[in-house]
Amino acid sequence: MTAVALVEPEPVRSATEPPEARGLARDAVRLLVAAPGGVEHTTFRELARFLSPGDLVVVNTSGTLAAAVHGRRGQGAVTVHFSTRLDDGTWAVELRPGRRASGPVPDVDIGDVVDLPGGRLQVELPYPDPDATASRLWRARVVVPDSVPAYLARHGRPIAYSYVARDWPLTDYQTVFAREPGSAEMPSAGRPFSDALVTELVTAGVSLAPLTLHTGVSSLEVGEPPLPERYVVPPATARAVAHARADGGRVVAVGTTVTRALETVAAEDGTVRPGAGWTDLVLGPDRPARVVTGLVTGWHEPGASHLQLLEAVAGRDLVGSAYDAAHAEGYLWHELGDSALLLP
Repeated sequence: MTAVALVEPEPVRSATEPPEARGLARDAVRLLVAAPGGVEHTTFRELARFLSPGDLVVVNTSGTLAAAVHGRRGQGAVTVHFSTRLDDGTWAVELRPGRRASGPVPDVDIGDVVDLPGGRLQVELPYPDPDATASRLWRARVVVPDSVPAYLARHGRPIAYSYVARDWPLTDYQTVFAREPGSAEMPSAGRPFSDALVTELVTAGVSLAPLTLHTGVSSLEVGEPPLPERYVVPPATARAVAHARADGGRVVAVGTTVTRALETVAAEDGTVRPGAGWTDLVLGPDRPARVVTGLVTGWHEPGASHLQLLEAVAGRDLVGSAYDAAHAEGYLWHELGDSALLLP
């Protein structure tokens, strides 16, 4: 069996800036195509060459929030990462000690107050488990003059981690599909798509369908399961999936977010019904993919939940071959890096 890479790639292989800053168009990043017949290296703008008339590409229309805001907790500076809006109006947040700190503030406690530019937040409970004795995320009450998304648009910046050398504008963290702001971090598998590439796909007989899943913060610890996320799979997309499957087409998810949303509303026989709400689905050996038969994805640390989702769609051997080839060929990792197309 092919070995699956289980370690973080060398830091020099992380994408430290958008491809445009490296002189590349969005759709000119590298694309690794992994299928049972082997691995091929190309560029993302060649995507249509690997799909067929009747295939369906499902995309995420969630827009990225400027979800990082600098504040002060007592005498210390902190950066607040706004992760998820909860049903009662509170927000799940992560507090970090610096602009690109590698981990959360370790001593957050219930009742802590963070002063923000023109507002404040108060920590209420650990999230998602209110009874946890320690937590990375917290439920917080946010007091700002406007709605939180409007406040973030004025005072926030995109969440960025230590491998990104400088701040980049929010436009660099939006996909061409973004319609409704709500994601703490960019649904990054969709970033390499361009208007021209979408036109080429449609011209080639490949259909596209939308859904929405608002992502939370992605800085999960190894072994930490994905957090609950809000999603909408509209009726037209459910019908498009049924039509593609009936005609023998592939259902290709653009990213793990799309995969999670589609599989949340997929019955055991692969039938997809429209739905909306919160998903806590974790794909893996005990719950393989039922409807997704292809996956566009970026290269990220293969923590357990992310790796298991890829394997649930494409199988352990194919994912292992793709990761091995990406390491060997120096693909760039993370949200501003290169891409893969997995076709089991």
